[in-house]
Amino acid sequence: MKTLLKNVILDGCSTSILIESGIISRIAPGITIPDAEIFDGCSQLAVLPPFYNAHNHAAMTLLRGYAEDLELFDWLSNHIWPVEAKLSAEDIYIGTKLAALEMIRSGTVYFNDSYWHPEAALQAVQESGMRATLGLLYLGNISPDARQANEKLIEAAQNAENVTVSHTPHAIYTVDKNTLKKIAAMMENDGRPVHIHVAETEKEVNDCLKEHHATPVEYLDSLGLINERAMLAHCVHLTDRDREIIAGRGAYIAHNPVSNMKLCSGLFDFEAARKAGCKIAIGTDGTSSNNNLSMLEEMKIAALTAKTVTHDPKAGKTGDIFHAATAVGAEFAGVDAGKIAEGKAADMILVNLTHPLMSSGYDLIADMVYASAPEVIDSVICNGKFLMKNRFIAWEDETVARAKEVCRKIASWR
Repeated sequence: MKTLLKNVILDGCSTSILIESGIISRIAPGITIPDAEIFDGCSQLAVLPPFYNAHNHAAMTLLRGYAEDLELFDWLSNHIWPVEAKLSAEDIYIGTKLAALEMIRSGTVYFNDSYWHPEAALQAVQESGMRATLGLLYLGNISPDARQANEKLIEAAQNAENVTVSHTPHAIYTVDKNTLKKIAAMMENDGRPVHIHVAETEKEVNDCLKEHHATPVEYLDSLGLINERAMLAHCVHLTDRDREIIAGRGAYIAHNPVSNMKLCSGLFDFEAARKAGCKIAIGTDGTSSNNNLSMLEEMKIAALTAKTVTHDPKAGKTGDIFHAATAVGAEFAGVDAGKIAEGKAADMILVNLTHPLMSSGYDLIADMVYASAPEVIDSVICNGKFLMKNRFIAWEDETVARAKEVCRKIASWR
């Protein structure tokens, strides 16, 4: 299948982009291809890389606003985990489909997920056309039920397009040492990535120092879990040695500034991690600890917290933040994207330059980081296919209606 984007703005100039078999095959003004699907940007739509959400619990869209103004461990143990235990696979499917809708509308084409019933999330991902990494779950030890659920995901994902599978132990305080060692051994055998919450709170760090005489990063490194396939979520409380380990192992950090602030986990030092050579991606976390899945908002808060932490207005530069939200996440996902260029994967967003928020035109990346909102995203393309075209998504109304039904059921459990 061929798609020709005509009269779109790239690097400030009007051009055409030819997409063939999910790849950007040619960029030049005035391309004509008789058998291609034509999309005319009318010289009003700018082409940019889309967003890759590095840390998410997608189906928590069903719990948006469910438990507010609570400390992390109280929030998890007494509110979130009890209601999650009642969610069915069908509920997870609907919640993930709702999350996909929200992410597409705000320009995201990929998410790195960790949640219950991942085989149900897989169905939602495939129907949406997005990319995703879905997690094999570990809480406590690897029980027979957990092993069966993980095997079910592996089997279901074998022939799934644009979906990879990772090991996702929740955290060092919910997964025991022997299980973490087993996961490290499995990673060596199967080559899968790992996705885990790390150093999110001071309590986690202090408890780890007391029990293991090491920081969470040092502890996980000693078990073989810090490597080039590791996505370490949060990493709010890092030492210089932690950053040195993460950078040296080639691991990724998923920076979640809104969630960190809402749960008062602390402020991640973006500049310290960047200067140490760490690969920093950006994630939204779930909507229970963020309330939306907009990577646009996440970029703005990431930039502002970088400045706040350092007391330096030059920290968190727009280019660094945009790169973290796009190219770094794409690299972890194994997608040759994050830049609009010939030979790259055809993942892109088309931004409406006539929208009031985009009217100045001085610096497009600065506008995306600081000024934009989901409404500026006109169209979204993933792997050469439109997920949203001219703000239209065919399955939106049905998805929202079904999600409302599930939320009414959850409300009845209170």
